Amino acid sequence: MSDLKKQATSMHKAASGLRAVGHHTAKPLQEFKAQSHDLGALGALGSLLSATNEIHEGMSTLAKLTKALDEEWEAEAKLIGGVSDAFDLLDVLIAAEAQAKKG
Repeated sequence: MSDLKKQATSMHKAASGLRAVGHHTAKPLQEFKAQSHDLGALGALGSLLSATNEIHEGMSTLAKLTKALDEEWEAEAKLIGGVSDAFDLLDVLIAAEAQAKKG
């Protein structure tokens, strides 16, 4: 197996891993967003500190950041997949050229 083929295989695995992140974070993120609207777990502490709005905003911000990271990872996965495909094609072209030179 050529070095390009090894690199392409490795990049393909990395891209697949990045694509899977969203599947693992979707449910926890949804639950986290839902909990940001139900801050009853803070009990008296939240109301004493008048912090429920700030906590809600912080949780919303964290949820947005997580979603943005997921989108960025998906874009990275597409880029890595494209590079992997280019390496595969380059490997085929190099092999074809070597074959043509042989005979």
